[in-house]
Amino acid sequence: MNLTSCPCGSGLQYVNCCQPYHLKTKIAPTAEALMRSRYSAFVVANADYLYDTTHFSKRGGNSKSAYLSSAKNTKWVKLEIVSSTFDVVEFKAYYLNKKFQPEVLHEKSNFKLEDGKWYYVDGEFY
Repeated sequence: MNLTSCPCGSGLQYVNCCQPYHLKTKIAPTAEALMRSRYSAFVVANADYLYDTTHFSKRGGNSKSAYLSSAKNTKWVKLEIVSSTFDVVEFKAYYLNKKFQPEVLHEKSNFKLEDGKWYYVDGEFY
């Protein structure tokens, strides 16, 4: 996929932002960086990255095919980071539903740093 600006909203080019994480040439250094890269992975339908960055204890309910289906069936519009701490990121992800009506996914996500890598654990929806 050839993107210019990164879908995560950082203002950087995709090749200098989330793409290196998706290609596994870099590791997301913070929970927020992982959150942003996961959002971008939904935009570009990178199910492998979404699965690999989900904590192993939570992978049972999140198959690669489920991630791929979710990514391909949603038109993601914008990511807004509401707040970010060491291991919790609250965000709003704006998207269009199947009827092309705007909706917002508002979540406070929990992340875990393990062996030098960040993983998504779970989240609380608002």
